[in-house]
Amino acid sequence: MPTFPQNIISKLPKAGTTIFTIMSALANEHKAINLSQGFPNFETSPELISLVNLYMKKGMNQYAPMQGILPLREIIAEKMESLYGTSYHPDSEITITSGGTQAIFTAIASVIREGDEVIVVEPAYDCYVPAIELCGGIPVFVQLKAPDYNIDWEAVKKVVTGRTKMIMINTPQNPTGSVLTENDMKQLEKITSGTGIIILSDEVYEHIIFDGLKHESVCRYPKLAERSFVIFSFGKTYHTTGWKMGYCLAPTNLSAEFRKVHQFMVFCANTPIQYALADYMKKKEMYEGLSEFYQAKRDFFIRQISGSKFKWKPASGSYFQLLDYSAITNEKDTEFAKRLTKEFGVASIPISVFYHEGIDQKLLRFCFAKTEETLEMAAERLMKIS
Repeated sequence: MPTFPQNIISKLPKAGTTIFTIMSALANEHKAINLSQGFPNFETSPELISLVNLYMKKGMNQYAPMQGILPLREIIAEKMESLYGTSYHPDSEITITSGGTQAIFTAIASVIREGDEVIVVEPAYDCYVPAIELCGGIPVFVQLKAPDYNIDWEAVKKVVTGRTKMIMINTPQNPTGSVLTENDMKQLEKITSGTGIIILSDEVYEHIIFDGLKHESVCRYPKLAERSFVIFSFGKTYHTTGWKMGYCLAPTNLSAEFRKVHQFMVFCANTPIQYALADYMKKKEMYEGLSEFYQAKRDFFIRQISGSKFKWKPASGSYFQLLDYSAITNEKDTEFAKRLTKEFGVASIPISVFYHEGIDQKLLRFCFAKTEETLEMAAERLMKIS
């Protein structure tokens, strides 16, 4: 066989295997409790599974319409009107996607050109920057302010230039569990007013928000909604992350560009699951009760590690809890996360990997989307660390 040239120039030279894959593999190798990757370990609704099976048996197994089946888009529109008082047209402003990550990549690819600047708030979910770079964009970073992980809007203003094409926000935020407020949205309105800046709002944890707080979706704010791609996830809401189902809301002009890319990236999302979700979404209690469901898990996990050497501020949203280990060791978070997995049998995610410069704040992220039995076992092991 001829030798193929080895001098391939990588489009993502700094990218390697994601930390989620590394830590999950390490957890499997050492038979550790996996609180690293963000997926539930409890059962999906049997009713939802039965609905998927029903539509498979009905023959709904071929391509769906590119933008998604109409009944699902219609019930999403009803939900947005009910929850956020905003109107999205099912035909032209709602697109069903193969998960939130695909929706985020598609939104970026549809508008970002070579040399465009995209403001990214760190620590940031790891799919954002590679998508920007693959499209020739330039990520511009602003750090959340610890310990509450609020956005420093003055810092955002300072990095806005004539080349700023997009600002990316995430609420509830992964990995910190912080949430944006009404004031945050008003600040974002001021910064973008009179500009051509597009907003990409990652709201996949919209229903997982605690302590009586309200999810401040950009959809609530007409001046923001008119310039925004808003990304949601069925997987996070219905405990089906492996199904990779999500959706993107955007005004007609942005949706048109989004669909141009979407049709050549995946064309359409899973057909029988779309029909099942269209039926299942009629049960509003399944997402309306999600905050209470996960707050109970957050509180249970925190109670179980009370008295440990870790320190924490309870997460305000998402299903992740940050734990500060600075009273235990001065090790780098990446090294301590690995040692915690190998020696104590609990896998987590080090927060430095969510910063482009690898900032180490002695914090680990733990997923509490697990059964109480799993959380209790993990807490017992964490309590032994001194």
